[in-house]
Amino acid sequence: MSVPAAEPSATVPSADVAAELADALTRAMKRIRRQTMVRLEPYGITPGQARALRTLAHAPGCEGRETMRLSELAERLHIAPRSTTTVVDALEEAGLVERTPDPDDRRAVRLVLTEAGHGAVERIGLVRQEVAQEYFGPVSRSEQDALLRALRQAELAFETGRAPRAATPDGPR
Repeated sequence: MSVPAAEPSATVPSADVAAELADALTRAMKRIRRQTMVRLEPYGITPGQARALRTLAHAPGCEGRETMRLSELAERLHIAPRSTTTVVDALEEAGLVERTPDPDDRRAVRLVLTEAGHGAVERIGLVRQEVAQEYFGPVSRSEQDALLRALRQAELAFETGRAPRAATPDGPR
């Protein structure tokens, strides 16, 4: 089923436009995720594992043999520590990351990308570029730039608590 492309009408309430935008973003994320999953499957990498690898590779201080704690990775991925352990177990089994003891805290574990992990990050980058280009290719560069600015602005407002809160039956949140 295709969704017709339409310009939001000036008469459509902004809450309806915002809800429609949220629906469109959800559909886009699902399609992009599905295509990414299909393209990463031959490498034995899931989208969740790809996020973890990219986070490790692009974290300040992790470019070389520097390390990141498992708990910090969980925080950066916004997932539960137990879920992070499951992801890291699979990455370690595939030889993409190594666990090392934390010299400052013997209870903590640090993670480092292996050489194979760095190679996987490169492949993941290529897959992300291909999928994004296929999905957003029909959209002009200026529209892509505008969409990116709008999403960054919304995310910043949300993260800093400046986004307006919806009213509940008991009053504002």
